[in-house]
Amino acid sequence: MNVFNKVALQGLKKNRTRTLVTIIGVILSAAMITAVATFGISLLSYMANGAAHKSGNWHVKFLDTPSSFVEKRSKNEKISNSVTFQNIGYAKLKGVEDEKKPYLFLAGFNNKSFDSLPINLISGRLPKNSKEIVIPTSILIRGGDKISIGDTLSLNIGDRISGNKTLGQKDPYTLGKETLVEKDKRTYKIVGISQKPGFQNSSTPFYTLITKADSKYKENSFSLFLTLKNPRSVHSYAKDTGKNYAYEFNDNVLRFMGLSDSNIFNTLLYSVGAIVSIIIMIGSIFLIYNAFNISLNERTHQFGILSSVGATEKQLRNSVLFEGLLISAVGIPIGIIVGLGSIGLVLSVVAKNFSNILYSNVPLTLKISAPAIILAATLSMITILISAYIPARKAASTPVMECIRQTKEIKIQNKTVKISKFAKHIYGLEGILALKNFKRNKKRYRSIVLSLALSILLFISTSSFVTYMKQTSDKAKESFTYDITLSATDMKDNKMLDLYDKLKTTDGVYESSCQKVLRYSSTVKDNVLSDNYFKSKDSHSTGKKVDIGVDLQFINDKTYFNIIKDLGLPLKEYTGKDPKLISVATMKGATTKGNDSDSYGNIFKNSSMNFTIAPKINGKTNTKQGKKVTIKFLEKFVPPDIPPMLKNSGAKSPFFFRIMAPYSMKEKFETKKADVTAKGFTFKSKNPSQSMDKMETLIEAKGITDGYKLLNVHEINDSNRNMIFIANVFSYTFIIMISLIAVANVFNTISTNIKLRRRELAMLRSVGMSEKDFQKMMNFECAFYGIKALLFGLPLSILSSWLIYKGMIKGGAENIHFVFPWISIGISAFTVFIVVFITMLYATDKIKKENIIDALRDDMA
Repeated sequence: MNVFNKVALQGLKKNRTRTLVTIIGVILSAAMITAVATFGISLLSYMANGAAHKSGNWHVKFLDTPSSFVEKRSKNEKISNSVTFQNIGYAKLKGVEDEKKPYLFLAGFNNKSFDSLPINLISGRLPKNSKEIVIPTSILIRGGDKISIGDTLSLNIGDRISGNKTLGQKDPYTLGKETLVEKDKRTYKIVGISQKPGFQNSSTPFYTLITKADSKYKENSFSLFLTLKNPRSVHSYAKDTGKNYAYEFNDNVLRFMGLSDSNIFNTLLYSVGAIVSIIIMIGSIFLIYNAFNISLNERTHQFGILSSVGATEKQLRNSVLFEGLLISAVGIPIGIIVGLGSIGLVLSVVAKNFSNILYSNVPLTLKISAPAIILAATLSMITILISAYIPARKAASTPVMECIRQTKEIKIQNKTVKISKFAKHIYGLEGILALKNFKRNKKRYRSIVLSLALSILLFISTSSFVTYMKQTSDKAKESFTYDITLSATDMKDNKMLDLYDKLKTTDGVYESSCQKVLRYSSTVKDNVLSDNYFKSKDSHSTGKKVDIGVDLQFINDKTYFNIIKDLGLPLKEYTGKDPKLISVATMKGATTKGNDSDSYGNIFKNSSMNFTIAPKINGKTNTKQGKKVTIKFLEKFVPPDIPPMLKNSGAKSPFFFRIMAPYSMKEKFETKKADVTAKGFTFKSKNPSQSMDKMETLIEAKGITDGYKLLNVHEINDSNRNMIFIANVFSYTFIIMISLIAVANVFNTISTNIKLRRRELAMLRSVGMSEKDFQKMMNFECAFYGIKALLFGLPLSILSSWLIYKGMIKGGAENIHFVFPWISIGISAFTVFIVVFITMLYATDKIKKENIIDALRDDMA
């Protein structure tokens, strides 16, 4: 070890506190980079395993290949696993009228195929022989004939022919240009119903039916699924070996390995990791740079003496870089261990929540990757070397005499530290000394203020993001007043009511509602409209008529009359031949000057009115079939939620005008071909999951083939809550670690600056400044640090919070409102002053314990 490295080592030992804080900064930096990289690898592994569970653990699929190709590829040394099934042929099923999918495709599975290729059964079982078959639900929905388990299916199986060419699975259907040449007739017994196979491409011109392979049939056409030992070579492998055959990649799995054909996904995947790493590196560089910069300020005199006896710039730079390498040797290994341990703990906390959101059968576990650890160590090393090199280069290039005299440390003019008479009167002598010291050492203190402002910005921004995420979750939770819903827009009313009678008695269901919502329109004079209406339209009454859209919501009688009773309305007025109807007619954001989306104003002036409402047919109002109604408007009442719509209802309107009526009055209002907004049932259940399973079984048993959508809303709410929980865990973990780096930076900078002022502070004490006045001066400095940091940090934080809010609005988050971050600001302000005060207290306590004479003699300070 040369003399310069020995001097650097002695410097680290002499300044143990600063060295320890710098090492802690390196540990935090390495830990964060390790944690982010490891979490990314673990999450991608989880997503890849989940995709493999859904679509199969294969990388490339070759279609319509002969047995010779299958045998050769399966024995290739680059292959770790291979799976095949027979391509038995194509058939047509009566009632399937899809111009893009007119065929059925029969796949003959062997035992290995059943084990390796996922088949998600909805009901029934897998086939045990070549005379049994599993069909997808898409046939039940699209087929004209009712098909259920136990039925037999006779199919004329053949090949797709276009001219002299036999078409394969990848060839799209061309109407009028291809024919099905039948070669065999087979009869199958339906033993199971499944979802669409995960290995089937959505663009294929057929629905896949699965049976057991039969050795009696010698089909020489197979589908081959290969898993490579080195997935990164999958594209070149497929291109080289599959020149004469069609092939497809399992993008569901490959995209999470960074091997997707989608450049957009790959760019997003790598750019997110790069951005997070850059943020961490910036914070880390700031901390470590300050540590080395302050260290060099302290050692400037020493560098001048070394330069005067012949030390070169390169030797001085290498001395500082050696110091950085020593700190790295201690901090990086500990940081990597801390990073792995912390992210392992976080993953164990959120693993259950991930399973509730994405894949329930795939565990989220810690995935330790050697390349990720090497990357974390490399980035940490680069961070430290950059942080050390910049101040080292500056110090090494400073002239010798300036280093010895330290004339560059503080350069001021009289006006620089000039204090107003008002300030002198307010602050007193101690405050003036603190303020002058603050002004004459701007470069030294700027880093402290910037560190504090950065921590404020990070904390408030992250808190705001979490607040808006919670708002989104809460709104989603509040918007559903039921646990299970079935939307049946295409189902006939008599069949729907029959199904409702069955489903409402399902075990666990304690409240239910059957609804149908029709789209109507009403023409009213604008003098009946409220001021809120005209304010929102930025117009005024002109005596003309206005068309307003209205939803007519029919609710089963029991639920409707319970609403009437709960509202305390007289039953006589709301029953009988021509009863009154109840309605809610409001508009968003009409009662306040701001843009508060939770405020509502009435559309109409009066609380009760007579209307003529006319149905809409194909989007046009049919005035000939208008009906007269008397409506009572309800204030602060939320109508029952309607089932979700299967079809897009068009542009959103700021007006909410809905009339409620008992289901028994539907025939009086409904007309043929009237536009249906929504139709279906809602249920409340003590155990939504069990009730949902029983409802699915009952619907299947009834052989319902009409389009419907059955949703477990309770499960969706749980998913929303789980997503917010996961976002909170990672957001707060990230902000805590970044804040620790900022706090370490502040502590390091302030404590070292106080030590650099040993002679100055000793001089003040030597001329008679009491301990009380000395502490008062340091308290003033604490206040100046905190106030200036807040003046910079708070405006930027408020702006950042607003930008996050606007970004979430544009990103699709609805019904959230801007929340001024008062609580976060209060926490930030309190924490800033506490951190500065504690750090100053620690540093000055060390100074107070020193002998004044020794401090005055120390010309190396």
